[in-house]
Amino acid sequence: MRLTLADAEALAARALIAGNTGADNARDVARALVAAEADGQAGHGLSRVAAYADQARAGKVAGHAVPKLSERGHAALLVDACDGFAFPAIAQGLPRAGGMARNCGVAGMAVTNSHHFGMAGYHVEGPASRGLIALAFGNSPAAIAPWGGKRGLFGTNPIAFACPRERGRPPLVIDLSLSKVARGRIMVAAQKGEAIPEGWALDAEGRPTTDAKSALKGTMIPMGDAKGAALVLMVEILAAALTGANFGYEASSFFDDKGGPPRVGQFFLLIDPGKFAGDGFGARVEVLAQAILTESGTRLPGERRLKLRAKAQADGIEIPDALHADLVKRAG
Repeated sequence: MRLTLADAEALAARALIAGNTGADNARDVARALVAAEADGQAGHGLSRVAAYADQARAGKVAGHAVPKLSERGHAALLVDACDGFAFPAIAQGLPRAGGMARNCGVAGMAVTNSHHFGMAGYHVEGPASRGLIALAFGNSPAAIAPWGGKRGLFGTNPIAFACPRERGRPPLVIDLSLSKVARGRIMVAAQKGEAIPEGWALDAEGRPTTDAKSALKGTMIPMGDAKGAALVLMVEILAAALTGANFGYEASSFFDDKGGPPRVGQFFLLIDPGKFAGDGFGARVEVLAQAILTESGTRLPGERRLKLRAKAQADGIEIPDALHADLVKRAG
């Protein structure tokens, strides 16, 4: 089924509203999910609506939550998502945190009692398009063990970075989770009965496995192995310890309506480059970008994403017929 972006947003919002989510919250969530579809990240897209709606209906996520913003200093903002969706909490907090960064040069925003925040890059692109450097760190339910361990303690803990470029050019956005591959790829392999490459995951005993079902009972291998595991720990501290949120091993799943709210956290760091580099920041970024692109076979991060987005804006997005039927049924 092919849908325009506007129609996809409206359909997703109706399905969420029918699942006990407030209209404003539903629109924020739907906008983010459709943006993921447009950028070619279907795993963070409309396939999430069913789980989100079921969790809102069950009370695992508070669909009508109103985020609480609390300034803790001239450059420190705490956002309590109040067990609601992450998207409205972040959308309400970032403009205020951005103002703090313009005043102070640097500002931090901590989000607590939160939920899945989807594509990390989605949140940092907006501030970068308004002239700020933005970094995002988020934790998630346990999927990665400490290096040498067997039990999952950390999530795949995505990080993102975005910075402005010269006028007329879209921001540079870098977005990655810290596992070698997305957990969703292993889930798909398990559903199809297919093997996975060695080096993706460990079984419940901490042994390398190519069996997707065993991998789902075990843990993901972090990118960079031991070094990646250290980076995962860093993100866990920034996103959970600093924000007062649940650690990954304390959080319930994003995928079902069982258990209590996940209450994970996110942390954002915003920087006004003009306070440090004057007016020359964008030009220096372009010098570096061109140095990269003069090398044969290279490209800047995000080029594929921007091409897919432009195509989706012109032609709409295609989603599986079964997914469309489920959204229509849920929307009523």
